[in-house]
Amino acid sequence: MLSRIGESLFWIGRYLERADDTARLLDVQMQILVEDPATDEVTACQQLFAVMGIDDFGGVPNRWSMLDLLAYDQKSPSSIAAVIGSMREAARSAREVLSTDVWSAINTTWQGVPAATSMRPVEMFNWVRRRTAMISGSADDSMPRDQGWYFYVLGRNIERADMTARLLSTAASAGGSGVAWQNTLRACGGYESFLRTYRGIERDSASAEYLLLDRWFPRSLVSSLSEAERALTRLDVAGRRAGFSDEALRLLGRARTGIEYRPLGEILETMPFEMERMQRACAAASDAITSRYFAQEDWHLWKGRVSL
Repeated sequence: MLSRIGESLFWIGRYLERADDTARLLDVQMQILVEDPATDEVTACQQLFAVMGIDDFGGVPNRWSMLDLLAYDQKSPSSIAAVIGSMREAARSAREVLSTDVWSAINTTWQGVPAATSMRPVEMFNWVRRRTAMISGSADDSMPRDQGWYFYVLGRNIERADMTARLLSTAASAGGSGVAWQNTLRACGGYESFLRTYRGIERDSASAEYLLLDRWFPRSLVSSLSEAERALTRLDVAGRRAGFSDEALRLLGRARTGIEYRPLGEILETMPFEMERMQRACAAASDAITSRYFAQEDWHLWKGRVSL
């Protein structure tokens, strides 16, 4: 497969997951600010900006600057509106291998951004989640399971691991309150399945364990990293009997085992640090994938859009 097409599909997966998860993260943060009166708005917004890697937020941070930079402002590279525009550009580069259904879903979403940016926050978040679900469903139904599919799955799951780490950092930064963990579970679509798994017993440690380590929940860190590893294994045709020829596979495997085989208490004690390390591992894996599979001249076209 041409590196240009492979890279475009990789970034379609990443941008799709980033738009969806940014909406989920903002939904959690807004719910915390509304439901927990003890939360200091300035501190909470500063912590979220730090989690998202934003240093310049112009003055005293508050919920409105947070929504502007991370949701509405198309000139902010971290915003949902900008990410949807980048996804559409990536789809244009891979138009010849995308089905009509996938292209139409992405293009319609991009065309709906101006109207979405005039919605109330909760309405916009719901709109983003509906649209990304439609794109994801169209891709699942119509994309052949060839190399292109595995680049798409790889990009999506690396981004999912990165963004889940950011969600967990946000919950931990809120003091680990029950409200924060419940809202995080709801944002990930896992609250009901969590209650079934833990028989209705709600504990902060159980919530963290579910989002970190549950192998059956698709948004957990372990599940996302495992899916990314499987996609890389399908793309790696070397078939080495020992060791790894793929640096990204080694990085992701080490990140996964670094949390999967450690006591939960150790991770919870230093949750923000552990999640920051997970984000660095995802970024390093993305760089390794680019170096191995994508032409360097193509990489420069996307370089400005890589990080949040």
